[in-house]
Amino acid sequence: MAGPLRVRWLGRVGYDEALALQRGLFDHGHDQHLLLLEHPPVYTLGVRASTDNVLVDPADVGATLVWTDRGGDVTYHGPGQLVGYPILTLPPKRGTGSGLADTVAYVQSVEQVVIDALADLGLPGCGRLRGYPGVWVDAEGDHPRKIAAIGVRLSRGRTMHGFALNVSTDLSMFGHIIPCGIVGKAVTSLQAEGFDVTLQQAADAVAARAAHAWGGGTVERQDVAWRHRPDDLSAFSRGAGPGAVVRDASQHLSDRLAQVGVVGGLQISTRKPDWLRPKVHHGPEVLALKRAVRELDLVTVCEEAGCPNLSECWADGTATFMVLGERCTRACGFCLVDTRRPLDVDHSEPERVAEAVDRLGLDHAVLTMVARDDLADGGLGLVADTVAAIRRRRPGTTVETLISDAKGDAASLDVLVAVRPDVLNHNLETVARLQRAVRPSAGYARSLALLARAKAAGLTTKSGLIVGMGETDAEVVGALADLAGIGVDIVTVGQYLRPTTHHLPVARWVPPEAFAGFKAAGEALGIGHVEASPLTRSSYHAKQAAEHVGTTAVLPAPADGLSFA
Repeated sequence: MAGPLRVRWLGRVGYDEALALQRGLFDHGHDQHLLLLEHPPVYTLGVRASTDNVLVDPADVGATLVWTDRGGDVTYHGPGQLVGYPILTLPPKRGTGSGLADTVAYVQSVEQVVIDALADLGLPGCGRLRGYPGVWVDAEGDHPRKIAAIGVRLSRGRTMHGFALNVSTDLSMFGHIIPCGIVGKAVTSLQAEGFDVTLQQAADAVAARAAHAWGGGTVERQDVAWRHRPDDLSAFSRGAGPGAVVRDASQHLSDRLAQVGVVGGLQISTRKPDWLRPKVHHGPEVLALKRAVRELDLVTVCEEAGCPNLSECWADGTATFMVLGERCTRACGFCLVDTRRPLDVDHSEPERVAEAVDRLGLDHAVLTMVARDDLADGGLGLVADTVAAIRRRRPGTTVETLISDAKGDAASLDVLVAVRPDVLNHNLETVARLQRAVRPSAGYARSLALLARAKAAGLTTKSGLIVGMGETDAEVVGALADLAGIGVDIVTVGQYLRPTTHHLPVARWVPPEAFAGFKAAGEALGIGHVEASPLTRSSYHAKQAAEHVGTTAVLPAPADGLSFA
């Protein structure tokens, strides 16, 4: 197999989100990936599962129930369990594509990775139990106990789903099902076997063994932040940690950054390099657009976020309208938008935006939004209404939507997908390691899952990264690889500029040649267009980027030749 293996620790991720991300990598990617994560409590059923093996209503024990397209019967996923999803392209065998023999061989390779990792963690003697896929303790003894379940999908030489290794899992949750449909066989964990192993140690051991099995010995690994306590490794939240005293907003941000290895930064008074000094000229086109926005009582993110390209874009007749008000329910560390309690939704806003688009004669309209976690649909319904209003008023205008994640709710996204925006944009913003420090109410896997869902629906997809917040160039390329892996068509990369002393400090000024490198790397990875420069923002040259990749996407071909184990 071609390397490296791209390993991602994603923290605690909802099952549906992880499945959407897997499918994106399965359908569009060609790199080798290994997703490592935990799930909230969930029972999953494979394609041949029997509901008779589910003994209780999962809701009664705080879990959900999901049908999925892997092999196997019913199993449990939950906190304390290391779940691994290898999305791999297997080397061809026999020249006829994948078949049962290939599936069996692949399942055995997954089992072997786990067996070897367990030995490295100090639990030797694990193995296979004839007739029962998975990894077993005392497999050849009198009391075999299952410590890892295996369930995979293999189609056209590409894999998804994988394994679930019980590290410190609540084993009582398996008592509410017949695990894997196997009667009379016990389930165990590293903790139950007397081994004090953390999820991070288990992830490290599996990643090392997987690198040799599937990555030619090399790994490109990125982790979302683990908690500051080494024994609690799920992604941390807004808090600075038990016992910490948050002196002010700036200190709060500094504490969050320090937990992910970013210390110091440039003073806000530090002089910007020449390449970060935009040319500002408010000519008649700029003044006309400003007048229209004021008369129609609209908000533009160009003004609210202090965009350095305002005069250039407005002179070109392009503006990004921000709907759902100007108050955001989130407090991302880089953003200038107001975070006070939001006002009621103005349902006349879609028609007023459409009138502005028509009055200004825009050929390409960009809509963005504040996050509205106070609304059941995250506000995506009003964004959809605005797209529809623009289409009625000016049918020839292409419409790009830059949206929040709606807390990962797929049904809310479906409402927007139904009106078919010409470009659907959702920003990843930063690399995996910095996600929880930079935007604590969002998630790396959630953002990738949203983009994967939009791509699966046949939309042209777009995302953006801000650099200069403490990431490395290699991490940026890794993020670009993840976006390319799920088929994202357009990516923007720009320099972070600190709005106030209450926002994240600038860690570095990224030189223009680095942006040229990001563009080359992203497009080499398969992204259709990368707009990268110090002053690039999400909507910069939006019309030109959309024209470059085209905005008529096609649905992916249906899968064929499925095999299960």
